[in-house]
Amino acid sequence: MLALRPNCESCDVDLAPDAADARICSYECTFCVSCVDTVLGNVCPNCGGGFVPRPVRPRGEWRPGTGLDHDPPDTTRRSLTYSADEIAALTARLRDVDPAER
Repeated sequence: MLALRPNCESCDVDLAPDAADARICSYECTFCVSCVDTVLGNVCPNCGGGFVPRPVRPRGEWRPGTGLDHDPPDTTRRSLTYSADEIAALTARLRDVDPAER
């Protein structure tokens, strides 16, 4: 199950569980669409992968044992551990390579 992390790892903006502007990579690194598009160039600074919109977990328990009440979002805020120069170098190297080809 996805962790539904609470913030953008780059700019620290809050990303609610139903945020339409949340993006994740295959490792669940979480960023806002603004950072993905303008800073990261669709390159995850942690793994080099691409991003997709983060799914929204239903609020209601439509099936037993599901929904936000049963599986609440993560509350641990995360931030990048790479410098701006390291991120820029990786982004420059991979931004023109399709994520499926990385």
